[in-house]
Amino acid sequence: MNDEKSISSTQEFKPFIPADKIMPEFTLTSIFLGCLLAVIFGAANAYLGLRVGMTVSASIPAAVISMGVIRVILKRDSILENNIVQTIGSAGESVAAGAIFTLPAMFIWMKEWGLGSPSLLKIAIIALCGGLLGVLFMIPLRKALIVKEHGVLPYPEGTACAEVLLAGEEGGSKASVVFAGLGIASLYKFIADGVKLFPSEIEWAIPGYKNAAVGMDVLPALLGVGYICGYNISGYMFAGAIVGWISLIPLITLFGGDSILYPGADPISTLGYSGIWGSYIRYIGAGAVACGGILSLIKSLPLIVTTFTKAMKDYSDRDSSTSYLRTDEDLSMKTVLFGSLLVIIAIWLVPTIPVTLLGAVLIAIFGFFFATVSSRLVGLVGSSNNPVSGMAIATLLITTFILKSTGMVGHEGMLGSIAIGSVICIIAAIAGDTSQDLKTGFIVGATPKKQQIGEIIGVCISAITIGAVLYLLDSAWGFGSKEIAAPQATLMKLVVEGVMEGNLPWTLIFAGAGIAFAVEVIGIPVLPFAVGLYLPIHLSAAIMVGGIIRFFLENRKNVSEEDKKDQIDRGILYTSGLIAGEGLIGVLLAIFAIIPIGTSNLGKVMDISSKFSLGPIGSIICFILLILTLFKFSIWHKDKKKTA
Repeated sequence: MNDEKSISSTQEFKPFIPADKIMPEFTLTSIFLGCLLAVIFGAANAYLGLRVGMTVSASIPAAVISMGVIRVILKRDSILENNIVQTIGSAGESVAAGAIFTLPAMFIWMKEWGLGSPSLLKIAIIALCGGLLGVLFMIPLRKALIVKEHGVLPYPEGTACAEVLLAGEEGGSKASVVFAGLGIASLYKFIADGVKLFPSEIEWAIPGYKNAAVGMDVLPALLGVGYICGYNISGYMFAGAIVGWISLIPLITLFGGDSILYPGADPISTLGYSGIWGSYIRYIGAGAVACGGILSLIKSLPLIVTTFTKAMKDYSDRDSSTSYLRTDEDLSMKTVLFGSLLVIIAIWLVPTIPVTLLGAVLIAIFGFFFATVSSRLVGLVGSSNNPVSGMAIATLLITTFILKSTGMVGHEGMLGSIAIGSVICIIAAIAGDTSQDLKTGFIVGATPKKQQIGEIIGVCISAITIGAVLYLLDSAWGFGSKEIAAPQATLMKLVVEGVMEGNLPWTLIFAGAGIAFAVEVIGIPVLPFAVGLYLPIHLSAAIMVGGIIRFFLENRKNVSEEDKKDQIDRGILYTSGLIAGEGLIGVLLAIFAIIPIGTSNLGKVMDISSKFSLGPIGSIICFILLILTLFKFSIWHKDKKKTA
């Protein structure tokens, strides 16, 4: 690749496809394939996020699959068409991320109150309003963030996705790696949690150290998350889990004795480690997550002000009579303003969203603020480290206090608060995703206006389908259960209840905030540590394994940098497939769990664990075999190619 077409941060940057060159971009094929991938990756990430509390970017696997279909199967050569596919496809993951962090709280409350569940229409409208505002609010920021700060803000996922698209010829062969991961993870997940040939969760109590335990969920998605996040992020999460499970739980056991301490309802001496985690550690972790999110926002305030000022100046300087190059064409400011106003009025007037005019105004204010925050932060730290849940917590704390002070309390106030938080959370998630996608388009030479329309299409199809996925998972297992703990959503529920009813265990919350602040002081990223403290150690331990493998691949000796990069990239594609495969089978198993078979259901009929099981040893062996497949499609694939 010559210098003119490279991804370098020069002042005279030129996109891969020149502005005066017209190529197929916004086609029926790209729209259909993008919508299909939006549904698939949206469902997979919804399951992953509800189980683990994290989602991963779908841009790169969507781009690779697109190239495999369009270039190899359809024999068409258009990098811009592939770019539209990943733009639409990645919107599904972002809508899912915003929805699962908040909306399950609404399900849990309505069940407790005997009101059933939120309607599919309500979920779709909340997701649609948040998604549309996320796209529209980001558009005025594009020139300030994507163009003028090219080379300053790296936008990791957006740049990496551009590199994948620019690889071009390798797209077809690399697509097979994604599909291999998807197929292997699907089979593994079905055997582990469908047939239940071996337990997917294993744990051991530490002898002589009362109520201290270690464990691991031996599942492909967790291995994939750890590999994609890398050793550092995985290590911070695992460190948080160690503090919770190896230090705090035994200490509470030692000093608690036979006491019954709120919010627990039983003597501490009768609780096992899981009981202490559920009654106490969760609240300490919640305080740490809330503190981490707020600290991240405070540190970003100078950047937010700078970004907002530049964006407004860029738009005020534009002359409507001037014609712009294809690569500089956005949706018009009139469209952005009119569309945003229309959505905000709809939020106020449509009865399915239980907010007043004050709530709609709060959404507009906080929405644009956090869209700016998210768009800037993902440019610095990437989408995977974007503190969306922290933004939602900050929103919920403020809006719940405001609604309570205006007399909107009880069920109405709680549902109103979580509805506002849901829209804000989705706005932040989509604004970050749109930024990454526009960065990819800037590098390859796409038309921003067409990408922005693609984002809107992706948001619409995802908003329509995410409700069905949430209904399915809730019907099968119930939010807050062991299978789908919905960690962020249960945290949001605690925050709103604590403000409205004044019943939060503030001592535990402040203890967690104190731990998070101490971690920040010594220079450790707070949010991954806090999430590790909040979640069971079983999740962090498996994620840590993926991080260790990534560390090994990155630090091998006697391997050229080119080969090393190729092998690591193949590992990322394979583990993206692992995540998608487990997520899809998780959704399928949820369907099986609600299909009646006599007095039971199809899920229980398939379960053979009572008759035969490989046990924990079998779990370890199968997980090791899964790890070997990761080596097979990364470093061993390269070795095989060299010897051919």
